[in-house]
Parts: sequence; C-alpha cells; structure tokens
Amino acid sequence: MLSKLCRIFAAALFLVGGSAFAQSAKPEMLLYCGITMVHPMTEIARLFEAREGVKLSIAQGGSEHLYQSAKKSGVGDWYLPGEPSYRAKYLKEGLLGSYVTVGYNQMALMVQKGNPKQVKGDPRELLRKDLTAIVGNATSGSVGQETKDTLDSLGIYQKVVKSVAFLSPDSRSLALAIKRKEADLAMNWRAVGYFADNAGVVDTIDLPPNLAKPQALELSLLTSSRQPEIARRFMNLAASEEGQAIFRKHGFLDNKTPVSGK
Repeated sequence: MLSKLCRIFAAALFLVGGSAFAQSAKPEMLLYCGITMVHPMTEIARLFEAREGVKLSIAQGGSEHLYQSAKKSGVGDWYLPGEPSYRAKYLKEGLLGSYVTVGYNQMALMVQKGNPKQVKGDPRELLRKDLTAIVGNATSGSVGQETKDTLDSLGIYQKVVKSVAFLSPDSRSLALAIKRKEADLAMNWRAVGYFADNAGVVDTIDLPPNLAKPQALELSLLTSSRQPEIARRFMNLAASEEGQAIFRKHGFLDNKTPVSGK
C-alpha cells in the first residue's frame, strides 16, 4: 500500500510539474501601447491570449517614451502610438516593420460634466482668462503633439502654452485633472471622454472637422519580435471586424472611416 501511495504521489508531482512547465512555456509577447488605446487593446489582448495560448503584456505610456523604450531594450513585438507621425518619424531606424490601421482618433475639448463654464467647440477657448486650461506636452506623447499641430494651424500654440496652468504628459493625466476639478478645460483625444471611467464625470466637446482631423492608429510589428507569425495574427485580429467592434465600443472611429487625403 505504501509503495502504491508513493507511486501515486510521484505521478501527481510529475503532473503538477509538467503543468507548471507547460504554463511557463507559453510564448511571452509585449505590446508598447499609447495610453489612449489601452482599453480596447487590453480587451483584444485577452481574446488573443485565450485563442493562441500566449501571455501578452502591455507597456503603456506616452508614444515618444514608448518608442525609445522599445528601441533601447531591443525586446517587444508591437508598437501602437496615438498618431501616425511617430511611425513616419522613426521608420528609417529599422525597428518598425509592417503595420495595420486599427482605427482613428481625433482631438476634442474636455470639460467637467454639464459644461458649467459654457465652453464652445473652439480651441481659442483655451485662451479664456476665466478658465483654468491645460494641454498635453508635445515632447512626451501623441496628445501633446497633435495639440501642437492643431493649435499651430490657428497660429495660437505659443500663446496657449504661456497661458495654461500646466502641461500634462498624456491623455490620462489630462482627463484626471478635469475629473479632480484641477482644471476647467483640456484639449484631449476624443475617445478618452467616452471611456467608462470618464463618461459619467466629463463632457467632450467636438471641434470642427477641418481642425480635428482623424488620426490613424497604426499598429506596427517590431523587427525585434521573436514570434513574428503570431504577432501578425494579433495584428489581423485587431484590424478585423471583431477588433473594430471593440474599438468602436471604446469611442474610436473604426478603420473604415473615410479620411480626406488618403
């Protein structure tokens, strides 16, 4: 009997050990994702993990900082910045491979719920003396870079930078300042105002289409990927109708959006 129990115990240990080994043997993959897109990409990542048997981690932050992290570390599988200028800027360095468009975002104004200060859909509202306004830092992330481009088109960027209360590093901190009533007005990515944790406490004010041009969200395959075939399947899922339904749910325009100049 004792010998039989020992054999059973040994078999159990083998099974447990084998299971742990199988679990640790899952391919581990890494997505560098701009903060604005974390909600939909996390949802898509969980679907992909279940289907492919991989472990997918997401590094989130400002688009510029994420690219530099991917470049310095030499590890990772995908890069998703908040607007296309980052791919265009760094393509020649060789880290960014093929890409798919997974949707579009555009700029808007963000205010406290109910718009108590009666802010209009005009970027010049950022210059109102009776408002505490904030914008993104152009050197740290996509929201700041796109804000600069939008305000430069009106010739008011430098005036706004001098008049705002402070510059925020990313879209999340901009929304948080509005939620905490540290600011009356922010220029932010439109989709952020429709996230579940923001929709009940902030309002989003659309800007004229000629100013708030849809910006492509380009998911790039990193040439550092050790699992390029699996990585391409993830990209296909994100760009598919199933992935696009998730992006629409989180307030983004899908990749079928007609964009002038394309």
